[in-house]
Amino acid sequence: MAFFNFLFPLILLLLQFSATLQQQTTTTSTHSTQINSNSVLVALLDSHYTELAELVEKALLLQTLEEAVGKHNITIFAPKNEALERDLDPEFKRFLLEPGNLKSLQTLLLHHIVPKRIEVTTMKTKTKGTESTRHHTLSSDSVELTGQDSGDKFINQAKVIHPNAVHRPDGVIHGIERLLIPRSVQQDFNNRRSLRSISAVKPEGAPEIDPRTHRLKKPAPPAKPGSPPVLPIYDAMAPGPSLAPAPAPGPGGPHHHFNGEKQVKDFIQTLLHYGGYNEMADILVNLTSLATEMGRLVSEGYVLTVLAPNDEAMAKLTTDQLSEPGAPEQIIYYHIIPEYQTEESMYNAVRRFGKISYDTLRLPHKVLAQEADGSVKFGQGDGSAYLFDPDIYTDGRISVQGVDGVLFPVEETTTTKSESKKSIKVAVKPRREMAGDSVNSVGQWVKEKSGVGGLEGKKGLMETLINPTMHNPLKCVSLCDFIFLGKLLEVACQMLGAIGQDSRFTTCQ
Repeated sequence: MAFFNFLFPLILLLLQFSATLQQQTTTTSTHSTQINSNSVLVALLDSHYTELAELVEKALLLQTLEEAVGKHNITIFAPKNEALERDLDPEFKRFLLEPGNLKSLQTLLLHHIVPKRIEVTTMKTKTKGTESTRHHTLSSDSVELTGQDSGDKFINQAKVIHPNAVHRPDGVIHGIERLLIPRSVQQDFNNRRSLRSISAVKPEGAPEIDPRTHRLKKPAPPAKPGSPPVLPIYDAMAPGPSLAPAPAPGPGGPHHHFNGEKQVKDFIQTLLHYGGYNEMADILVNLTSLATEMGRLVSEGYVLTVLAPNDEAMAKLTTDQLSEPGAPEQIIYYHIIPEYQTEESMYNAVRRFGKISYDTLRLPHKVLAQEADGSVKFGQGDGSAYLFDPDIYTDGRISVQGVDGVLFPVEETTTTKSESKKSIKVAVKPRREMAGDSVNSVGQWVKEKSGVGGLEGKKGLMETLINPTMHNPLKCVSLCDFIFLGKLLEVACQMLGAIGQDSRFTTCQ
């Protein structure tokens, strides 16, 4: 009985102590985690110092400031928005917002907060000179508050322009004209800028030497914005990395250059929405990589005009025309003109000059354009096509013109004319019996021409045979006749030698 009388009061004492401890813990946790709506921290987030409030959120300092407000009053020196937007060095601002420099940003912001209440308006100045006091901040640094005879107050080098701008039970906010930068943050920024300035320079190509003059080639002058590329488009189409120089700046691209991929996507979508050109779009995107290649060319500053056959024309293509390797690419290449032409420009050209030959991406073939029935006709003969849907897409870089047929280059064929004959010279070796036959025939002919009258007739005959320019029945008309005449001269010289008259003729000597 006495034991129970002792145990019961002990249990009551333990229960009372536990309840008191739990109440203190709850009060402490509530005081540390909950912020009053009238707190200076809430007032900062809702004030017109929006730039400072955003930096506090980006620096993940809300929890730290809540704990500071829960322990004691604070004083915040808030720079005006213009000091963080326009007056701050852009490079220094980029440095603060980089994820790797979060510690520097936190140190910078905590440097503006003093863990006690400071009433600037109650600060008295001396009769002569200035009065200054130093205060430690949450960044473990100190700031100097200075008052001058004119009544102006300064925090370090920043003038207090709005004293007591926000006044709350747990703190006060003073507006200042510029940002307070602690020495440690300034040192980190200077070190980072020094490392960036001494970083390795991007390597450049070795100087080129002109093989003709053996001197260094002068670098090409910078291209004007929107100017065409230096290299021809056929060099830019070569396989491998792009050979064209850097494109001149132009509108539309992410780096202020031409955005060729976007423009090619736009004109392909325009073909699909226009209707009747699905086969052409399918070849560009699915069957070939021409869409990507065209986008690269336009990005490098080149302009293109596409003669797009409609679906009815593409349906007439046979399997043999598309089955060969590279056949779809070659067909489309012949329909791409490396110029920017519209329906109006092409029609005016063919009306003025009659026929115009446009270069295509399928070297060395060209497509012929001429006026026909008030429109533009491409190609020749049965393989021609008319401009059917003009100006489907025109954006200044790519022009798409619809045609009602698939164009093919004219094949180069060589024709031989039966009327033209070539003279063939053949050296024929005479037979052995030709000399004898010639002697017999010449002898017969001599008898007919000279008769019996001896020497004078024979002299006239010899001169006729030896002089080929004289009119005689043995005139040489071909190589065979010339050889036969040589045999006759040989026989004639032998006959003159027999009568002793061969010395009179230089041919027989």
